[in-house]
Amino acid sequence: MLLNPNPCGLYPSNMGHYRQNIKKGNGNGEHLHENRAICLHAFSDLSHICPATFVYLLKECYVCGTRKATPKFRVLQQQVSRALHNAPQPGPFTFLIHCLYVVPLLGHQYTEGFSHMLLSSLRHCKSHNFSPDDFYRAKPLALQLVLDILACVVGHEERILIKLLEAFDVNLEDIGDAIGCFDMTKGRLDRVKAYIEQYVIDFIESQSYMTAVTLLERFSIQLSGESLLLKMIESNQYKAAEKWATFMGKPLICLLVQKYLDMKMLKNAYDIIKRNNLTEEFPDVYHMYKESLLKKLAEKGLWDFAELKTNKDQHLVEYLVYLAMEAGYSEKADELCERYCLEGFSKVSGCKIVGIDCEWKPNYEKGSKPNKVSIMQIASENHAFIFDLIKLYEDEPKALDSCLRRILCSSNTLKLGYNLQCDLQQLSHSYGDLECFRSYEMLLDIQKLFKERNGGLSGLAEKILGAGLNKTRRNSNWEQRPLSQNQIEYAALDAAVLVHIFHHVRGQAQSGAKEEQCKVEWKSHIVSRMNNMRRMNAL
Repeated sequence: MLLNPNPCGLYPSNMGHYRQNIKKGNGNGEHLHENRAICLHAFSDLSHICPATFVYLLKECYVCGTRKATPKFRVLQQQVSRALHNAPQPGPFTFLIHCLYVVPLLGHQYTEGFSHMLLSSLRHCKSHNFSPDDFYRAKPLALQLVLDILACVVGHEERILIKLLEAFDVNLEDIGDAIGCFDMTKGRLDRVKAYIEQYVIDFIESQSYMTAVTLLERFSIQLSGESLLLKMIESNQYKAAEKWATFMGKPLICLLVQKYLDMKMLKNAYDIIKRNNLTEEFPDVYHMYKESLLKKLAEKGLWDFAELKTNKDQHLVEYLVYLAMEAGYSEKADELCERYCLEGFSKVSGCKIVGIDCEWKPNYEKGSKPNKVSIMQIASENHAFIFDLIKLYEDEPKALDSCLRRILCSSNTLKLGYNLQCDLQQLSHSYGDLECFRSYEMLLDIQKLFKERNGGLSGLAEKILGAGLNKTRRNSNWEQRPLSQNQIEYAALDAAVLVHIFHHVRGQAQSGAKEEQCKVEWKSHIVSRMNNMRRMNAL
């Protein structure tokens, strides 16, 4: 079986030299043909070619090829697969394992690429030119190569180690045979596992987590699942973490999903949930992921594509409406409401957007717990309601919970706040047993919309609306009853001004700025839902 004499410009180095001489008129054509004949004979008849010579010729062909690296490598790999049909001694599998022992001598720049090429040819032989006798003759040699790589006697990459294990389907009993544990009783089996485990621990310490996990999985070795998973996550080795969690089972998979959620890696969490049928365990993640996708598309101004991604899901369409409102695209919001028959949204006004705020008595004692939230204000553009939380919680806790839950947990009402994280944290600490303060939907922290944080809400109101707020009542005693008229006006205005700021900014974006500028500058800060305080930092 003859090979192409010059695939992709592959020549031994001396042939390349003589090609240059011919171009210069040095008359070395006869010598060139002689060297080409030697090269072709070496690849077309391997019966008298030793692995070291074969590997050397491969290197020379690669080094002096005239094409770029990738096509040279691809064609050379094809040539090797074909050459292995030409009587390598004592057989192709044994021949290739001997070659893998030689390859590291070429140097680091060739070792990995040539090793992958040889292993690929080995898999090709296994599929198309399988010789059982030679395969089983080569397996002990392959096992010894595995042990030599583990012991760093032969310098191959970890991926070559894994591919060797896969190519020869190495199991625990095979390793036992290689290290002299021929009787595979339970005690001997444990000894083999302990032998492998020492190398696994070394891989873990060097943060080669994928190799460690692959060995643990292949040889069914159990280690402390949770601690290893956390190490992989801390090192950003997410593929290894997913492989390890899948091997260990559902509890570890659920832990990994929760970690992804804590890190706001929604796509990773969503993919694992979908792959492992964990929708019941994490029912909110689908919408969380889809909402994050809609938010990214909306920020790029791709409203039509974002609408397509809703798949006509009403919850997602409503969320897209709020994104359009926040960005100042009132026409787009109205268009969506009309197309999807969203009652109460068609005119984005009234109580569909409210401002919320809280007040509590200041505590000046260092290290003491903060006082309970005293009042909560909820305001539209034209009306403000002040809830006496202390009194209502004492007298009518169920009615209070039901009333506030209809507002705070509604996906149809956008709740505006300033430094929302602080207010919601105080509400949770003060009235954590009420369900209304455990879950929130459709929140927007006005503070997040502006880079300039100096002056607080009063400074922001002055900058946006032209008039600041009187903050002299901020640190008054909010537990006194009745509240003074000044306290009532202060509390109501703190909530109502949020709605006015939102409408003013939205109106400016719609009428005053160019559309392209809005697309670039606008970034959404709407949080669609928050189920507990662990996700507070999402605000």
